[in-house]
Amino acid sequence: MDAHSEEQSLSATLRSFDDETLKALLQQRSDLAVPAPRHFAALATRACTAPSVARALDLLDERALRVLDGLRLVTHVDADGPVAAISDLNAMTEQTAQVATAMRRLRELALVWGPDAQLRLPATLDQAAGPYPAGLGRPAAQLSPESAALVEDAAALRRTVLAASPQARAVLDRLAAGPPIGSVTDADSDAPADTPVRWLITHHLLVPTDKDTVELPREVAVLLRRESGPLGELRDEPQMADSSSPRFGGVDEAGAAQVCEIVRLTSTLLDAMADAPVGELKSGGIGTQGLQKLASTVELSKHETGTLLEAAYSAGLLGRLDGAWLPSHGYDAWKQSDMSARWARLARAWLTSARGASAPKERNGTKHAPVLSKALTSQTASGFRREALELLASRGPDESIPVELAVDLCGWRHPRRRVDDATRSALQEAAFLGVTAHDALTTYGRLLLDARVPDNDPLGIHQPETDPLLDALDAVLPPPVDEIIIQSDLTVIVPGFASPQLAAELALVTDAETATSHRVTEASLRRALDSGYAPEDVRGMFARRSRGDLPQTLTYLINDVGRKHGGLRTGEAGAYLRSDDEILLAQVLADRRLAGANLRRLAPTVLVTSVPLTDLVSLLRRCGHATVAEDASGSVMVDRRSAPRAPDPASPPSPQPAARAVDDVKLTALVEELREAVNAQDSQARAAASAAIEVLRDVMPDRNLIWVEYVDSRGDTVRRLVRPVSMSSGFLRAEDRRTETVHTIALRAIGSVTPATV
Repeated sequence: MDAHSEEQSLSATLRSFDDETLKALLQQRSDLAVPAPRHFAALATRACTAPSVARALDLLDERALRVLDGLRLVTHVDADGPVAAISDLNAMTEQTAQVATAMRRLRELALVWGPDAQLRLPATLDQAAGPYPAGLGRPAAQLSPESAALVEDAAALRRTVLAASPQARAVLDRLAAGPPIGSVTDADSDAPADTPVRWLITHHLLVPTDKDTVELPREVAVLLRRESGPLGELRDEPQMADSSSPRFGGVDEAGAAQVCEIVRLTSTLLDAMADAPVGELKSGGIGTQGLQKLASTVELSKHETGTLLEAAYSAGLLGRLDGAWLPSHGYDAWKQSDMSARWARLARAWLTSARGASAPKERNGTKHAPVLSKALTSQTASGFRREALELLASRGPDESIPVELAVDLCGWRHPRRRVDDATRSALQEAAFLGVTAHDALTTYGRLLLDARVPDNDPLGIHQPETDPLLDALDAVLPPPVDEIIIQSDLTVIVPGFASPQLAAELALVTDAETATSHRVTEASLRRALDSGYAPEDVRGMFARRSRGDLPQTLTYLINDVGRKHGGLRTGEAGAYLRSDDEILLAQVLADRRLAGANLRRLAPTVLVTSVPLTDLVSLLRRCGHATVAEDASGSVMVDRRSAPRAPDPASPPSPQPAARAVDDVKLTALVEELREAVNAQDSQARAAASAAIEVLRDVMPDRNLIWVEYVDSRGDTVRRLVRPVSMSSGFLRAEDRRTETVHTIALRAIGSVTPATV
């Protein structure tokens, strides 16, 4: 069958589809709908191209793919192209019910068409699927005469296989499982059979195809697969051992607890990077030592820390400045948002990011690409995450699927793009981020997965006034608290999750110990006073936030630190140090830790040094002296410097789908246009046939020569000079004078009839 005839046959099959079946085909094979085909012939042509067939194969599950391989094994080529019969396929396996199920799927995707006795397949199928159907090699007759002679004698073939050594048999079994190609040195030489592979070649169980490649003949592999059959087991979709998914109560609540933890850990991680930016490697990303230091800060594994860093980077919270990684300006706005909004930004960035936190191995199999490096860019990472979550979403609320079963399910559904480690990593990251809990998808996780694609709603007509994801998350998250409990040992307890405002205040006046426990220290109070707070302001903040009266120990500490704070004044000389307390200055002058500053007494209340002012202030504070800087007028200089921030980074590129999605409205319109094109063609054909019949009636009595143009059985348009003989029962019989043959032409196939002028 030539390409034109093949497409005509598929075109007729597509025309016979009802509207819903045709829409389902175009929805699944969206590359057939974009750009819109003008008619069914164009649709059939596109469906038979190798790229389109390859994308359709990616949609097949393991069973359908095996059945299609079986069809390829029993396919032969006739005058009209590749053809196969279901009966030949059923002869290869006893699982006929599975074959029937798979055939329905193949027909839905227009990968096969026609009656069961003459199934047609795209001529480009071998190009798209590979040269070895079901992992089997070519028949022995196509490889070598010696191998062909061996397989023709079934008994001799079995004896030869049984004579193989265990090492040689292991080679056969590996190649029989597929693919049937192996590499060997000097495969086509006449070297002695002193190795297992050389023995197999000598006994014609393997056939050299070039100097370093051997191939296992198909008949040998089928013999080795005698227990499972040529196609292997056509297994159904993997199921739970007890055929029912376990249900866990409190999936949303468990996920919400992890959501709170993820937001806290992200804040802690990025705050640590703000205090001490992490240097960037020359090759890009963060090195192992820097990652390990960050992991120790948040008490996570390196992989979990890498997941947070990649999610923060994809969300625009992390960037580069002067060769170092630190939070971006967007991080400050993110910290002021509600907890649900903060998590949603991270989770959406993780789901759609074209990056993977799992570091791929280098060629030597030992090293890994650094976190945040370009080497982690992956156009398939987002697809694996979405596929894994869609599998969980296909189950009911709170229904769980164990990780390993989910990995097997994803691999069964899409074996051509199966990567178990990627699916497993996606599920582990989803659990770590709080998208799933107890191996089940949370309610807000479903909303995260079902987010509307902006391209499908550019005007925002169908967008709700509020974000459903945030509403669902707020419903299960504990409300933020604005109160604290202050204990006499200066421990500050937050009975819940602090609001952004409370968290900002606590970060200034306390040192965090755990997520809910903080401690007031002299250093934390000095930090607040250095920022411009007065002791009364600090005391008022604690009084406003505390549920009860302030402990006396806290009041005493605030008063004591406030009294000492500013007792030393530094200013520009190189720099000077003054104080009304001569004893305090004497203590500073005697402090050996300050020997490097070369302090000298200029007056009883003034010390001077050549050290710059900012360095002197930092040195004194590190040594525990509560000093403040003053300007030339003697006024206190409040440190209002903001934390360093990287420019807001451009978000990493999102993966581009192989073909743009087409919504239901556009598909309905496309199907209508295709039907209208068919009707227009039929009308034109009927009009042309009617005109042709009128001309034939005029020329028939005298049997004058005519030019007739028609479509033959192969689908080709033919123009002949003939003499009409008869016309009846919908057919024209006409004689071709040049070939002296009589042609029978269907009147419905005639496009035009023109009287000959010569």
